[in-house]
Amino acid sequence: GRNMIEIKKASLEHVEGISRVCIEGCLDTYKEIKSIENIERNNQIFYNYERIIEELNEGEGWDGYIVALDQSQVVGAIGGGMISSGKSEVFVLYLDPERRGEGIGTKLLDFLTAIQREKGSKEQWVSVQKGNMKGIPFYEKRGFKKVAEQPAYSNIEGENYISLRYLRKI
Repeated sequence: GRNMIEIKKASLEHVEGISRVCIEGCLDTYKEIKSIENIERNNQIFYNYERIIEELNEGEGWDGYIVALDQSQVVGAIGGGMISSGKSEVFVLYLDPERRGEGIGTKLLDFLTAIQREKGSKEQWVSVQKGNMKGIPFYEKRGFKKVAEQPAYSNIEGENYISLRYLRKI
């Protein structure tokens, strides 16, 4: 049932589900604010199976993928890592669009935050696309404050999407 969400470090059996929730989550989040070309390009770069398999486990500056499971089905995924001494970042957090508003995102964020605190993080950062009215209220409600605007990391020639940099003390 809906209360039986399990949060754990991802393994190979979750790769397909991570890809799916990230791609569907991206489409749902950005369809109003980015070109379909930009969304599909980024989905192909970041959420293909090979890349997810490479990124399943911890690496330098990466804590590995973490999944939310409902009866072994992936309904959400998060990933982040340390960016410097005492500072960490949330790089990716997406939910199955059908499963928003159930507290799954909060559970994923709490799980990652505990890992990052253990690694010595005192500050947690996240970039949110300007205009992302799904992400912005979520992070602001959890104590993140906007500190800067910058060109989005994924921009190519002719694109000028803006990323908002948010920060909270943990």
